[in-house]
Amino acid sequence: MSSRKIAFLLAFLAALIYGVSFTVAKEVMPEYVQPFGFILLRVLGATILFWIVGLFIGKETIELKDYPRLLMGAVFGIALNQLSFFKGLSMTTPINASVIMVSSPILVLIFSSIIIKERATKKKILGIFIGLTGAVVLIVFGKDNSVASNATLGNALVFLNATSYSLYLILIKNLTKRYHAITLAKWLYLFGLIMVLPFGLSELNSVQWITIPASIYYRIGFVILFTSFMTYMFNLFAIKQLKPTTLSIFIYLQPVIASIYALIVGSDELSFIKILASLLIFSGVYLVTLRPKERFD
Repeated sequence: MSSRKIAFLLAFLAALIYGVSFTVAKEVMPEYVQPFGFILLRVLGATILFWIVGLFIGKETIELKDYPRLLMGAVFGIALNQLSFFKGLSMTTPINASVIMVSSPILVLIFSSIIIKERATKKKILGIFIGLTGAVVLIVFGKDNSVASNATLGNALVFLNATSYSLYLILIKNLTKRYHAITLAKWLYLFGLIMVLPFGLSELNSVQWITIPASIYYRIGFVILFTSFMTYMFNLFAIKQLKPTTLSIFIYLQPVIASIYALIVGSDELSFIKILASLLIFSGVYLVTLRPKERFD
C-alpha cells in the first residue's frame, strides 16, 4: 500500500476514533468519573506517552521567546479546551456535541480575520452567519432528556471548547513551523497537566475505583490511548502526505460516525432540531471552506 493510501486510512481511523469517543466518554461520565477528574486522567496519560515518544526523536530546545505562546497554546488547546468539552459532554448528548464541533472551521476563519488579518469574502461571511445560527439553534433549543441533564449549558460548553481550540490553532501555527510536532505536544500537554491539576484532583480522588466495572476501565483506557494519543500520531503521518484542506474534510465524518454509533448503542436519538442545526452548520462550513477552482488531492 502506498504512503498516500496509508495516510488516507490513518486520517479515516482518526475520524472514526473521534466519532466513537463522544459516546465512549459519555458512558464514563458522570456516573463513574466526574468530567474534570476524567480530563486529569486523560491529560496525565497523554503527557506520559508523548514524553516517552519524545525520547526517540532527539533533544530539541524551545527558545525562551516562544514560551509565552506555548503557554497560551496550553491554555486554549489543552486546559480550557478539554475541561469545557468533557464538562459539556457530560451534560449534553454525543450527537449534539459532535455537530457543534464541526463549527471549528468557521471559528478558525473568524479568529484568522481578527488576529492575522486574513480577508473574509462575502460568501465566507454568509457561511459564518449560517453556521453560527445552526450552533445557536442547537444550544438554545436542545432539549434535556435521560442522556442530557442540561443540554443548553452542555451545548454552550462544547461550543466554548470549539472556540478555544480554534483560537489555539491560530496561536500555535507559527510554532509548528519551527519545532517537531512531538516536541510541541509533550510541552503543551505538560503545561496543560499543571493547569488542569487543580480542577481535576479532587474529582479524581473521589472516584470509587473498586466499584467501577471492567468495561468502564476499557473505555477510560480507550480515551487515553486512542483519543488523546493515537489520533494525534495518525494525523502527524497523514499531514505529511496530504494537503491540510484534504485532511480537514475528515472532520465532517465525526458527527456522522458519532451519530451512527450513538444510535446503535442507544445512547442518543435524532430530533428535528438536531437535523436542522446540522444542516445549517454543514452549509455554513461548506461556504467558509469553499475555494473557487480548488482541486483536492
